[in-house]
Amino acid sequence: MNYIKAFAPATVANVACGFDIFGFAIEEPGDTVEIWRRDEPGIVIKEITGDEGRLPRIAEKNAVTVVMIHLLKHLGMTDFGCEVALHKNMPLGSGMGSSAASAVAGVVALNELLGAPLSRQELLPFAMEGERIASGSAHADNVGPSLLGGFVVIRSYTPLDIFTIPVPTDLYCTLVHPDIEINTKDARYILRDEVSLKNTIAQMGNVAGLVAGLMKADYGLISRSMVDVIIEPVRSILIPEFKEVKRAAIENGALGCSISGSGPSMFALSQGMDNVRKAGIAMQDTFARVGIESSMHLSAINQGGATILEKKG
Repeated sequence: MNYIKAFAPATVANVACGFDIFGFAIEEPGDTVEIWRRDEPGIVIKEITGDEGRLPRIAEKNAVTVVMIHLLKHLGMTDFGCEVALHKNMPLGSGMGSSAASAVAGVVALNELLGAPLSRQELLPFAMEGERIASGSAHADNVGPSLLGGFVVIRSYTPLDIFTIPVPTDLYCTLVHPDIEINTKDARYILRDEVSLKNTIAQMGNVAGLVAGLMKADYGLISRSMVDVIIEPVRSILIPEFKEVKRAAIENGALGCSISGSGPSMFALSQGMDNVRKAGIAMQDTFARVGIESSMHLSAINQGGATILEKKG
């Protein structure tokens, strides 16, 4: 192949109680990456659209290309050359896995261009390097679902142990992005280093309950388990009207509502498309009452993850 075009979807990470260990992908939006093989060695960023000129154009400093550098080094192909175009279709600092989508689309496209020497699971550590350069932490709760699809659980980071669990077919996500920005590094910086035993026990129960609820299609258990007593109380202060938006979602049929990733996007899970739409409209209306515009995305859980859109020989 001489040309590959790949797409990687947006994601919801943490999923309330599962900080850095839970995540799932939605159908759209997402980032698209194009790669052209070239004769000269090295990776060149040809074009970036949709970022308002904010992302670095140097390959070693951009999430979409740093993953390619790591992959080529691993394969012993440091003399390989390609040009890369990144098309951003979601806001930066949105809590929707923007940097993860770029990294995943990039590593999936390059792997395909090279004849797919690695499996999706084997690509995960390379995609995580994109998160490291973007946020300072190589977490997998965004890149995992964007790469693999489904509801992802990271059991361990050392060694990396990641798997997907089944979800109810009638479970849908509302993702609302208010027109504000939160830097991921800042959102991680404000978190406490120590957690009380009481909160740890409560969070462990909710993590177990959410996994069981999803696997059993027990919507009541899902709802009771979507409670975050550790991260949400700290990060929610960065999101205007957080409590009011969350209340609006639940009063309009959502099973639960919390922060997507590091925010400011908020997500809700609901049973059925009618509820997911009602919750989303209520969330947007609540933001609008204080003058905050927002965008909304409604989706089932994306089961496929990143996809190849086009390839040419």
